[in-house]
Amino acid sequence: MFECHITSSRIREERWLKSYYSVRAIFSAIWVALAFVIGKQTGAPVAALLVIYPAWDALANVIDMSRSGGTGTNPTQAINIVVSAITTVVVLLALSIGAPPILVIFGVWAIVSGLLQLATAVRRWTDLGAQWPMILSGAQSALAGIFFILQSGALIPPAIFKIAGYAGVGAIYFLISAVWLHAKHARLNAT
Repeated sequence: MFECHITSSRIREERWLKSYYSVRAIFSAIWVALAFVIGKQTGAPVAALLVIYPAWDALANVIDMSRSGGTGTNPTQAINIVVSAITTVVVLLALSIGAPPILVIFGVWAIVSGLLQLATAVRRWTDLGAQWPMILSGAQSALAGIFFILQSGALIPPAIFKIAGYAGVGAIYFLISAVWLHAKHARLNAT
């Protein structure tokens, strides 16, 4: 009976993660499309996108953490929520300064949140498997953060386009994770 409860819990977690990863992929794809459509403009639309991205990450992690056992089970996500919330506020404050500080802020955020995502995926791997895309995504996020910081002095292309490329790769990783879990679930149901 205990094993049946664990299996049932694992299936619920996998179903949740399929939905969660799908929503994250869709949101990121929409954000990237908007960034490329309005990215050459200046002002409020671009500023709103730059603030929305880390704010969404914080909200998404809050929802996932609450559905996946809470703070005690997910300390890396709890820290990631705080980091993303602080990043949102700092981006909002830095918008009046210009692109170089924004890229540095996003760079630091990408490094820290990427490492936290990697740690979350490693923890989930032991229970659920199928986390290799999230592990790669976390590692690549940290590397992208380093590149953001190194590129912060270059004004071409605008910061929003650099961040959109990063978000696009993230969307692909979330999509791969959702598809991978869906395929795993379909294989288990077929047997």
